Amino acid sequence: MAQQKILLGVTGGIAAYKTPELVRRLRDRGAAVQVVMTRSAARFVTETVLQAVSGHPVRTNLWDEQAEAAMGHIELARWADHVLIAPATAEFMARLAAGSAPDLLTTLCLATRAPLSIAPAMNHVMWDHAAVQANRECLQSRGVRILGPAEGDQACGETGLGRMVEPDAIAAALLADATLAGATVGSQPLQGRTVMVTAGPTREAIDPVRFVSNRSSGKMGYALAQAAAEAGARVVLVSGPVQRPVPQGLERIMIESAEELFAATHAHIDDVDIFIAAAAVSDYRPRRVESQKIKKTRAEMTLDFVKSPDILASVAKLASGPFTVGFAAETHKVREHALTKLAAKQLDMIIANEVGAGIGFEQDENAAHVYWRDGDQAFPLAHKSTLARALIELIAQRYNVGFGEDTAVELTALASRD
Repeated sequence: MAQQKILLGVTGGIAAYKTPELVRRLRDRGAAVQVVMTRSAARFVTETVLQAVSGHPVRTNLWDEQAEAAMGHIELARWADHVLIAPATAEFMARLAAGSAPDLLTTLCLATRAPLSIAPAMNHVMWDHAAVQANRECLQSRGVRILGPAEGDQACGETGLGRMVEPDAIAAALLADATLAGATVGSQPLQGRTVMVTAGPTREAIDPVRFVSNRSSGKMGYALAQAAAEAGARVVLVSGPVQRPVPQGLERIMIESAEELFAATHAHIDDVDIFIAAAAVSDYRPRRVESQKIKKTRAEMTLDFVKSPDILASVAKLASGPFTVGFAAETHKVREHALTKLAAKQLDMIIANEVGAGIGFEQDENAAHVYWRDGDQAFPLAHKSTLARALIELIAQRYNVGFGEDTAVELTALASRD
């Protein structure tokens, strides 16, 4: 496969300090990288550093007489196989959406025919602003790929959705893209398939103001849904109560309780080819839900619990049902519990991971071990978006093998990496 040529645009956000690592990660995957910086970006990272890690001079100025004598901005625009803007500030997104081209980087974006991806990075309140979201929707409607943003601690000291996706995850997403990979077979292994993903926690009511739930953030399930869509699938995302944006192009159904999840799953399961049960479902629910808030009048209170419906087992038992993938989130004996669940519920695959304090739930990274009837595969710790893409590739491969389709799927990313 020919070396991929990536033009990296760096704008003036604090996340620009991550760009030398991003260049390294792209080059580690065999790409050639040339960097274009805005004037503001130079306040966060130097040209010297980016030139050293990329191996190419860094361009900053549309009015560079030596470069522009040979129409350098056009030459760069034609050189690139892909244009990546990381970080992409709110101001840059606004200029790009408006078609404004006052500097070298925006001019390149308008002058290139190469696919364009941006990795937004900004304060979470800015990201939620209606103007920024309108610009995001505008750019997506024009075919711009939006990578992230991620959720977590921000430089301002606040926490929320707005961090730039980590360099390794950006590199993995970009170089797994069908346009860049140069693959014809297997680049979208789920094209024409329907995938249902359940994600997030369930809440089981005790009274109008209290409920029983768990620590699931929905990050892994949402990442799997996004990765399945990127792999060409029509995706139905059935989500518990989480504060996460809907990934582009997905149908999302919001639920609260395990019973609502059971009903929503079976209401939409008929045309589903692959079912991925990533939701953290409450195994038990209160037998009785009080109609009014319980008052603190006793020294002790006992709740009587009953089993919640087993959504995963019910789907696996369907006649001519979908390829069924379960999750085993365990605090101990992960392999043993996963294999027991795989056999007991007659699943096609199960994804096992350890959870606990600082592991699995509510984290940006995860590791997993996948088991099926005659094999297994381990995936080391990685950003959940990166892990999700590798898991979807494996699921697609096992689905095609299991259903006897002659489709070649190239496994990449995590399992074979050092």
